[in-house]
Amino acid sequence: MLKIYNTLSRTEEEFKPLKNQAVGIYSCGPTVYDYQHIGHLRRYVGDDILIRVLRADGFKIHHVMNITDVGHLTSDSDTGEDKMEKGAKKFGKNVWDLAKMFEQQFKDSCKELNIELPTDLMHATDFIKEQIELIQILEGKGLTYRIDDGVYFDTAKFPAYFKLSRQNPDELRAGARIDMGDKKNVSDFALWKFSPKEEKRQMEWESPWGVGFPGWHIECSAMSMKALGETFDIHTGGIDHINIHHTNEIAQSEAATGKPFVNYWVHHAFLMVEDEKMSKSSGNIYTVQDVVQKGFNPLALRYLYLQTHYRQEMNFTWEALEAAQTALNRLYQIVANLPEATTVSKKYLDNFFAVVNDDLNMPKAVSVVWEMLKSEIADGEKHATILEMDKVLGLSVQDAKGNSENKEKVPPEVSEMLKKREELRSQKKYQEADEIRNKIIEMGYKVEDK
Repeated sequence: MLKIYNTLSRTEEEFKPLKNQAVGIYSCGPTVYDYQHIGHLRRYVGDDILIRVLRADGFKIHHVMNITDVGHLTSDSDTGEDKMEKGAKKFGKNVWDLAKMFEQQFKDSCKELNIELPTDLMHATDFIKEQIELIQILEGKGLTYRIDDGVYFDTAKFPAYFKLSRQNPDELRAGARIDMGDKKNVSDFALWKFSPKEEKRQMEWESPWGVGFPGWHIECSAMSMKALGETFDIHTGGIDHINIHHTNEIAQSEAATGKPFVNYWVHHAFLMVEDEKMSKSSGNIYTVQDVVQKGFNPLALRYLYLQTHYRQEMNFTWEALEAAQTALNRLYQIVANLPEATTVSKKYLDNFFAVVNDDLNMPKAVSVVWEMLKSEIADGEKHATILEMDKVLGLSVQDAKGNSENKEKVPPEVSEMLKKREELRSQKKYQEADEIRNKIIEMGYKVEDK
């Protein structure tokens, strides 16, 4: 049975679905105003792993993901431009074409990384009616107020507002650096924004409060509850969603229904690049397409993601990706040379599922894979076992035999390391030779002295 870290309780909990063997999952999807980069995709691979593990555990999954194509502003304080409108100006397109272009780039990236997306993606612009209706429920309960730029949720009227983020409201107020304008509380957030009087927006709708567009947070509440019900099992996202976006989702959803919104909150840590935060000024924002253009198998990136636990910050380097590519090719090469069989190793398969069910411990799962392949069990058993493991890993090892890369020789860098090791051994520098041997093993190769 899966044990998963629940951000709401700050503990690992045994997963128990609301309905027997049926699981409802909502994933915060992309805002399609710009390219989705490898930091974003790390999170979606993490969601994919979670879903694969639950399926392997025998659950039927109802997975929902939104596409945010309106309402996500450039500032968390509900100020600034709508990111879609800003992106349209940047790329010289109308917002509808921009949304289609970057949604396709997201889908293409997911396909390259073998991420199984929901059959139906929910677009925020398709559910304006539901969002307005949810705001009206909150208004009817006296939980909203109107100011010049929109309709806001009064967080002071929801006592459990900070239960997910666990922020200190007094410290939040004292440290606030934003202009609150006419907001009653620093944590209050927009449910509906009015269109600026001085300009015509490309996306705007009539509402009981005037022409405008929905806030980012109301979208996810309206769509998730429409698809999965007022209470559902799992909600995923990045750790940057905890303090504001997911906190606001909980407040407006539970205030409207009087019921718990989500039972398990799963959050993924950030990805750094060369020990730096990704930024345009640093020039270190890379997409999956960049990875492919540099000659890498995109599944090497997936393999690299698996080597860091989803709740730990990960540092991406091109050298690390090269090592992941080497290890993946070695995996393919081994599998391509194994005879097919149907009998699996219960010992190694049990070990594998024990670690993946332990809060999705994929680094340990990868080590179990290599331990199994290097073991003394029958080769046919290895083949059948790795195929079962790959239903969670998603590395497409079933295609190994047909991939010409599987037949490649030992890479030049490994050959050079072997040559250097032999020189050290001849000089009786065995400790240094062993260090090189260990590095070669970490790259996925077995070193035998015969």
